[in-house]
Amino acid sequence: LRPPTVIGQFHTLFFGSVRMFFLGVLGFAVYGNEALHFSCDPDKREVNLFCYNQFRPITPQVFWALQLVIVLVPGAFFHLYATCKSIKQEDILLKSFYSGFYTFSVFLRIVLETVAFWLQIQLFGFKVSAIYMCDVGALEKKFVTRCMVPEHFEKTIFLIAMYTFTVITVVLCVAEIFEISCRRLGFLKNQ
Repeated sequence: LRPPTVIGQFHTLFFGSVRMFFLGVLGFAVYGNEALHFSCDPDKREVNLFCYNQFRPITPQVFWALQLVIVLVPGAFFHLYATCKSIKQEDILLKSFYSGFYTFSVFLRIVLETVAFWLQIQLFGFKVSAIYMCDVGALEKKFVTRCMVPEHFEKTIFLIAMYTFTVITVVLCVAEIFEISCRRLGFLKNQ
């Protein structure tokens, strides 16, 4: 069962192909070895691990993978329901309950993407600095140490790309709700 709108079909293609490929291939290339190359002064294993965990409470790849899975859930739930009820593709936009349920799933995607966008800002900001100042007081050493962040410029570019993907997804979801509304009101012909 494919999405009932043209924008929904494009969203599935964009979301499923481009965004997942970008995260899976390039995300691993940019972030895959970050913990190994994160080094602090003094360059001791316990200091490096402690500061890296402070710097990255959650790795970006894990965060974005969770975001993708969570954002897919509302659509997957609708499609599972439609499949179990043997709902025909053309009936989704014609019957009020089905189109309302589908619209709600799209709206829920918008909410989840927005929450993920906010969380990403809180966790990662907009720029990855070359130097991270780490407070190692919890290791019974009363000092702040400098840590070098590997490939900080590449990470900044990737971060901006992931923000852009989130914005594009939200825009596509809003456009899909607009398309559904126009079809329901008769401004556009149903497929």
